[in-house]
Amino acid sequence: KPGEHKHSKEPSSLQCMHLAVVACGDRLEETLIMLKSAVLFSNRRLCFHIFAEDSLKPEFEEKLQEWPSSYTKKFEYNIYPITFSVGNAQEWKKLFKPCAAQRLFLPVILREVDSLLYVDTDVLFLRPIDDIWHILKEFNSTQLAAMAPEHEIPKIGWYSRFARHPYYGTTGVNSGVMLMNLTRIRNTQFKNSMIPSGLTWEEMLYPLYQKYKNYITWGDQDLLNIIFYFNPECLYVFPCQWNYRPDHCMYGSNCKGAEEEGVSILHGNRGVYHDDKQPTFKALYEVIRD
Repeated sequence: KPGEHKHSKEPSSLQCMHLAVVACGDRLEETLIMLKSAVLFSNRRLCFHIFAEDSLKPEFEEKLQEWPSSYTKKFEYNIYPITFSVGNAQEWKKLFKPCAAQRLFLPVILREVDSLLYVDTDVLFLRPIDDIWHILKEFNSTQLAAMAPEHEIPKIGWYSRFARHPYYGTTGVNSGVMLMNLTRIRNTQFKNSMIPSGLTWEEMLYPLYQKYKNYITWGDQDLLNIIFYFNPECLYVFPCQWNYRPDHCMYGSNCKGAEEEGVSILHGNRGVYHDDKQPTFKALYEVIRD
């Protein structure tokens, strides 16, 4: 834009908005459509960090190279193998959805990255990532991650009805869209239910899993809820239009932000892009796919 100064001395990793995703099993198409929605709307350059099973790597490379050059010049990407730095890799890999626990290890693996946005494969951006990226600047001095509530209404929320472990706030948080200041995460000692003094993020993950593994249903999302239950000052909560799910319209409309401003990020969990239970979710998915 006229009048803006470009900081050409910054390395490209600082000029980038970093987006991370974990893809295993049959999630290749979903992931590519999510990345496509990110590229279609974003203004600033994107750096994609794609964590994928070895068998998917050549397919990702082949598909991304087929995109028109007008779009491929807007992003760079790296594809990483699935790795877990602490504990039993097979246990982590089987926790909830295949490989989903990989997101817990992003601060440990991406040591050169200051901040990033993690999203599930079944997410679609309906406006520029720049807009959610800007929320990083709204963090206060103790906040190091941002998520939306799991539900708006406690009496129909999952955590408030069924959880057998600690969770954040009154309804828990959903980790399908998660902004992370990785530098702060790496430098923080976290309060926990295991030892009186703090633990680093990496030190905490496996003992926390061992303590609660018989009580958690949603895998790594539950672990994040437990972490932020003990460290609520570390979490910034953004409104539901940034992580709009079928839960927000299954029992009547219960996301006021989306009613007023529209949906910013669509999260088609429960497989709704691939069945006929939520026709609007499916229609948006097919439009961006095509």
